[in-house]
Amino acid sequence: FPSECAHFKSILSGSFFRLYYPCQETEKAEKPDWVPCREYFNGLADFMKINRTLSERIFNHLFGSFKIPAYLDAPFKSNGKCPVVIFSHGLGAFRTLYSAICAEMASQGFIVASVEHRDQSASATYYFNAESERANENLPKTSASAQDGLVKEWMYYRALQHGESEFPLRNKQVKQRADECILALDKLTEVNSGRAVQNALKTKFDWTTLENSMDLCRIAAMGHSFGGATVIEALCKEVKFKCGVALDAWMFPLDDETFPRVKQPIFFINSEKFQWAGNISRMKKLDSAVIQRKMITIRGTVHQSFPDFTFLTGNWIGKLMKLKGEIDPQIAIDLSNKATLAFLQRHLGLEKDFNQWDPLIDGQDENLIQGTNVTVLQSSI
Repeated sequence: FPSECAHFKSILSGSFFRLYYPCQETEKAEKPDWVPCREYFNGLADFMKINRTLSERIFNHLFGSFKIPAYLDAPFKSNGKCPVVIFSHGLGAFRTLYSAICAEMASQGFIVASVEHRDQSASATYYFNAESERANENLPKTSASAQDGLVKEWMYYRALQHGESEFPLRNKQVKQRADECILALDKLTEVNSGRAVQNALKTKFDWTTLENSMDLCRIAAMGHSFGGATVIEALCKEVKFKCGVALDAWMFPLDDETFPRVKQPIFFINSEKFQWAGNISRMKKLDSAVIQRKMITIRGTVHQSFPDFTFLTGNWIGKLMKLKGEIDPQIAIDLSNKATLAFLQRHLGLEKDFNQWDPLIDGQDENLIQGTNVTVLQSSI
């Protein structure tokens, strides 16, 4: 149930996220486009290294008509204080591509901020600048006019340069991503306290209805792929995050020093086809005798079984582009969401009925594997 929120001052001090929240039933509210505008198709083309003109037509044909299963700017439904989830997208993704996860969390009573990262790992994003500031920016971008005399500056995915070492770039990005998750939480804290929000996007949503709506003692971080690594970095940096859920996490960007500094519970939910021994061994560096660290693997899934793409393509194209695995996508995302809700209830101390799915946390389902399907030598951990 999203309202879209953005708070901009400059490229580094602003926060950009789509906010999902429990809403009142309404006949007037419209459903937002899944892909907000054509620049995101261009960004996806760049990320996939294909021609923009051709791909824009293909992407628009395949995905241009899809709407997110939620209502835009619908009135907030107050029913006690809501726990909070900050969600981090994967490499080449952006804020709207995980609506099946975020909308489900909101429908279960969470307020979810799906962050769009400005570290040049998103396929495309934008921010607003005053005209006078444009000359001082060095990043590759294009501009278009925006409301209130501001200029919309587009920033596209930054590919690894020929001969460039990948770790320094990804490590710098994961640190910025974690900071952006923390900043999003700070903005929600301001909203919760009743402070006026400077929102650069036009919206009909009444932000004052969110005053005192959030339970800021019950906050979790969640993310997919690069977003999974971002979860771990964010837990390391900010103790307000009480636990984390990492969906098919890509562990490469993280410093080894990060692992022993993370003190919160973590739940790794992996796909069957993406993981490899080196990546799993880095996850296992977080194993603890005193802090709950859980891992399950969903049978028949691929890395793209978590973003919405898996639902929006036919079987043939989906498998050709590795957007679908062998399992029914709805079964896979339901297992992931239910296991997540059970884990969040356990570690945020929620008084819900999500504990009915506790067995999933331990892989107790015919479509789940407890731990991993990947063989990892103990000596490599």
